[in-house]
Amino acid sequence: MKLNEMTSAGNEIAYRKGRGPGSGNGKTAGRGHKGQNARSGGGVRPGFEGGQMPLYRRLPKRGFNNKRFAPQYIEINVSALEVFDNGSEVTAQAIADKGIISVPKVNDGIKILGGGELTKKLDVKVAKFTASAKEKIESAGGTATEV
Repeated sequence: MKLNEMTSAGNEIAYRKGRGPGSGNGKTAGRGHKGQNARSGGGVRPGFEGGQMPLYRRLPKRGFNNKRFAPQYIEINVSALEVFDNGSEVTAQAIADKGIISVPKVNDGIKILGGGELTKKLDVKVAKFTASAKEKIESAGGTATEV
């Protein structure tokens, strides 16, 4: 790039399409005659190859993906623990018995999220807690233990 070739941004005049034959871009306005791209709303999405199997689907997936190996926790909000009696111990089995989770197998455990409020003093023993959930359980007078 040379100094004499530099232009300031936004100094180009808008090119008005479809404004008569004298403009040099009238009638079909540069779209040609008929066809998919001549229609309003016409054209194809990025990556479309006319029905041929697109490149991004022809190529194999490469590299590591952690999805298969990442821990899978069953997530429940702190407000769901309100069904327990004051001072009771809350474990994964107790949560399943109360019907809060319908899964017989608890994968890698239960994670307590901080949604809602907790008014009861509970001794919660599960796999994981969010910081806000731990704070809400302890501010209600209970204990949050990771097992």
